[in-house]
Amino acid sequence: MAALREIWFIQQIILPALDVLLLSFLIYRGYQILLETRAVQLVRGGLFLAGLYAVSFFLNLRTLLWLINLLAPSFVIGVAIIFQPELRKIFTKLGQGRWMQTGDRSRPQQVEEVLAAGEELSRSRRGGLIVFGRSLSLRDVIESGTVVDGEVSRRLLLTFFLFDTPLHDGAVIIEGGRVVSAGSFLPLSEQTDVRRSFGTRHRAALGLAEESDAVILVVSEETGSISLAYDANLYYDLTIDEVESRLLELLDLSGRPAAAVRREIEEVAELED
Repeated sequence: MAALREIWFIQQIILPALDVLLLSFLIYRGYQILLETRAVQLVRGGLFLAGLYAVSFFLNLRTLLWLINLLAPSFVIGVAIIFQPELRKIFTKLGQGRWMQTGDRSRPQQVEEVLAAGEELSRSRRGGLIVFGRSLSLRDVIESGTVVDGEVSRRLLLTFFLFDTPLHDGAVIIEGGRVVSAGSFLPLSEQTDVRRSFGTRHRAALGLAEESDAVILVVSEETGSISLAYDANLYYDLTIDEVESRLLELLDLSGRPAAAVRREIEEVAELED
């Protein structure tokens, strides 16, 4: 009898609760993916058409029902064509996950080296584009540039972005805690509402953020502003402290206080200079 009661408890309490929790998680995760891929407009359009069909069905609006039934197949095909970039991003997001990440991750010390380089690029009005790879592979982007295998350091990063070097117009890619390529070309953003004042670097950073889960640091050559692009969004003109806190959070890093590490890097840089 006790065994039967336990089975009843599992079937009537545990399994329904698990069912609700899993469904809630899927709905929440799906909503997050829609926001990240800017496919909310697609969902709104689908809900509007579904509501219009329901009204037509219950009110027996035969002409409208005939028109909707006639256009429905063409509508589905049209959505697949028009929203193909968004649908691709949705399926890309579904395959992302921390458990898929391989190799060593960047360390706080390496992030601070990047920040130190970013500050110097900003002060001297030299543009920069630095990519932190996360779960998804950036092989195509890496192969578009010059393959490098080097330690992440302020001096190395600054060397890539000198005006008279052939690699200064491309992006530096950091994966597995190492600089893996320089002078790499990034895909430009497909968004139509991007600021006209944004140059190629910002559009390229946003383009990669739309197609991958990478985090991209951008330094403007015109204004010296430092920005971050990730999850299909560009966060413009951040302070160095904001960039620091977001990078440490996005890259899931922990350790010594970042400000203390950065002070040590700046002191070493002053001694070297």
